[in-house]
Amino acid sequence: MSKMVKNAAGRMVPTEVNAVPQTPYKGVGQFQPQGRKTAPSVAQCGDFPADGDKRVATLKEALRKAGLKSGMTISNHHHFRNGDLVMNAVFQAAAELGVKDLVWFPSAAFPCHKPMIEHMDNGVLKRIEGSLNGPLGAYASHGDMDGVAVLRSHGGRWQAVQDGEVHIDITVLAAPTADAFGNATGDRGPSACGSLNFGLVDSLYADKVIVVTDNLVPFPCVPWQIQGNNVDYVVELEQVGDPDKIVSGTTRITKSPDRLLIAELTAKFIRSTSYFRDGFSLQAGAGGTALATAIFLKEMMREAEIRARFMRGGSTKYMVQMLEEGMMDYLLDGQTFDLEGVRSMRENPNHLATSPFTSYNWHGKGNFASLVDFVVLGATEVDVDFNANVVTHSDGKMLHGIGGWQNCLFANVTILPIPAFRNRIPVIVDEVTTLCGPGELIDVVVTERGIAINPLRQDLIESATAAGLPVRSIDELKREIEGIVGGPPAKPRVGEKIVGIVKWVDGTILDVIYETS
Repeated sequence: MSKMVKNAAGRMVPTEVNAVPQTPYKGVGQFQPQGRKTAPSVAQCGDFPADGDKRVATLKEALRKAGLKSGMTISNHHHFRNGDLVMNAVFQAAAELGVKDLVWFPSAAFPCHKPMIEHMDNGVLKRIEGSLNGPLGAYASHGDMDGVAVLRSHGGRWQAVQDGEVHIDITVLAAPTADAFGNATGDRGPSACGSLNFGLVDSLYADKVIVVTDNLVPFPCVPWQIQGNNVDYVVELEQVGDPDKIVSGTTRITKSPDRLLIAELTAKFIRSTSYFRDGFSLQAGAGGTALATAIFLKEMMREAEIRARFMRGGSTKYMVQMLEEGMMDYLLDGQTFDLEGVRSMRENPNHLATSPFTSYNWHGKGNFASLVDFVVLGATEVDVDFNANVVTHSDGKMLHGIGGWQNCLFANVTILPIPAFRNRIPVIVDEVTTLCGPGELIDVVVTERGIAINPLRQDLIESATAAGLPVRSIDELKREIEGIVGGPPAKPRVGEKIVGIVKWVDGTILDVIYETS
């Protein structure tokens, strides 16, 4: 068993995971990387068709040509979200080829990938290193996966590949439109999903790159979000994804009175700060409360006669409306959450696709996250020290991914609008079950029962108090909430087996997740 050490957050973490040496979390900005970026092996044009036609007949043939062997790592992007129709077929083809002990490295996995459980049971798939939503998270939480799940942010995923922590043998990139040379885009075609930029790092660093499309067009496919010069094989399928299912169940404005109050308080808080000015910037998640916050804020912007220089997302129809109504100059899009976002990216030159490299990668020469004034995010738990959790609930089960959440914490003002309790379980706790974000980076917690502001941000406390907002200490909020529901939540019943780790944005280990019953 790997040695356990206490990291800078006070959490006990292993020094080795899946036979790979690990560095414990050292504190925000305290870990200095060494060495150089990794790179794939050198290729030469003479090994590829002179006419540029890289098509092969089937996924199985493409995997065979790519040299698929037992123990390899296969990756993909998640831009189709719960509508992905490719990766289950990839692992079925791998099973038919007789390989075992594969590692899957998706940028996220969804309930549609439940068939992966069968492949883990039969030994084709050894483990998953990526966000585990729904059935896959439950499977891993119960200790059934052979190996430890490694949970990274979107920027942390790019960092891990770039720094050589994860080596991708084969990547399979679903593309709504592509040409036979391998140029690919996601903003058009019958399966259009918006950006493909979560697969950009895979296309740059993987040994072999397979593009799969259901809309082959003559060369050149433009705009090429994936460049054919990085692609080995192109496969045509009848359908690569269901675009209707890229729509998350959360990308609808909340109708809950309590959550509408939270959204309104969040918008009023933003208005109270010195950062609310002409040319400010905002990133909001795609959850119902965050969307409602943006709607309230839009009216406040109109009243103040200001506009944003840019907003960031997860684009939704609400963000698109604000762009088209002149409420911002640019919409910077990391992934597209609905079909209006897809349309806008295709038609509007001020709706720009961004990648985890430009937006989030901590091991780069700066990124966009720290340029944002306000970021509005969710959380499953927050503790009295403002530490936050997004991957497990108070029962310890691994049911959500980190996404870009960690990366966004570097905004000027980080706001978590969350309900005081869910299913009568308090959201504010003594200590979060799983640490995903250090409290020093989380500035404000907004609930329907008041606003708690991190004591490190006296400037925000003063401006919110002056605006007459219901500012309260987080301890006071916690006591009131526990009085309503009958006390703090029960501690999770966990075993001794580590089933997952949470990486910080720099690749160090922030926390561990233990198996649950």
